[in-house]
Amino acid sequence: MAKGKDARVIVLLECTNCARKGFNKKKLTGILRYITQRNRHNTPDRLELKKFCPYCHKHTIHGEIKK
Repeated sequence: MAKGKDARVIVLLECTNCARKGFNKKKLTGILRYITQRNRHNTPDRLELKKFCPYCHKHTIHGEIKK
């Protein structure tokens, strides 16, 4: 019997520097977003990881966004 809410959920990560600068997402068609999973029970807060951003050309903090 499977429970209604699974522990593992798929999340999208987006660069926080680019989001703060206010790049127009409609103008930039290929905004890179990382896809990963997190355990809902072990990590109840939003996930933040350091990843490479091709628009900033450096490693920046990528935060979890809504689908």
